[in-house]
Amino acid sequence: MNEIAAIPVFVKVAEAGGFAAAARQLGLTNSAVSKRISKLEAHLGTQLFHRTTRSISLTEAGEVYFAHAVQALGSAREAEDAVTSLQGKPVGQLRVCAPVSFGILHIAPLMARFLQNHPGISLDLVMDDRVVDLVDSGFDMAIRAGKLEDSSLVSRRLTDVRSVIVASPNYLKAHESIKLPEDLLHHNCLHYTYSRDPMEWVFHGPLGKQKVKTKGSLGINNSQALCTALVDGLGVGRLPTFVASPHIKSGRLTTLLSDYSLPEQALYAVFPERRHIPAKVRALTEYLVDCIGGDVAYWDN
Repeated sequence: MNEIAAIPVFVKVAEAGGFAAAARQLGLTNSAVSKRISKLEAHLGTQLFHRTTRSISLTEAGEVYFAHAVQALGSAREAEDAVTSLQGKPVGQLRVCAPVSFGILHIAPLMARFLQNHPGISLDLVMDDRVVDLVDSGFDMAIRAGKLEDSSLVSRRLTDVRSVIVASPNYLKAHESIKLPEDLLHHNCLHYTYSRDPMEWVFHGPLGKQKVKTKGSLGINNSQALCTALVDGLGVGRLPTFVASPHIKSGRLTTLLSDYSLPEQALYAVFPERRHIPAKVRALTEYLVDCIGGDVAYWDN
């Protein structure tokens, strides 16, 4: 039966392309991973990987075994989901990936009550602005905004994400007024670099769609850090309201170009497609819908 336990390790090594990468993702040592693969090969009586000092690749036997091993893992996961769905109360470890700023501001504060309501769940919350492969990285769920490119994922809409153009009162006192989108060409515009269009800002106004190619002295890959620079008076920026709203309400930031709207995005909970959605995934999804969801998110009220 030890050989069956080695199947997830074998699949992870094949997908990760190496023993070290698989060990990191599995939380094991390199030697532990190597030993499990060696024992599996000894049991099967054949070599599953071609090994060199720089890389590994599947042998012909490894390719055949991999195809069946992936199906076996999928069936085992389906069986686990089916059983846990009958238990009534969601249980097990739940791995969730969320964008850094949104996770800190709006996911983490909700977790204490969720875990108190579901004592059978243990939560592993990873904050990362990169779009990761949920299956390869072992995540049960991710929070994502915008167009969903991966058609193999199931999604549940949580709410809309709105953005605004903002600057601090001190910055606005010291610089030319901004009444039209093209006025931004004369200002120091700060950019969130993980955006698909960090420099080009799109507006919808009285004359229709308008694009402005902005420029400035700071690009940064975290919207909270960008917000800090804007509050400090460095320039003008485009921020999601889930970051900007408290600073607008307090007067630390002023909204600009209110006659123009910026493109909106939807915020989703996404998870790998399965025949039975795990009860723990359903529980967190419904909880987030209740706490965040609706056509207007709570931070925009």
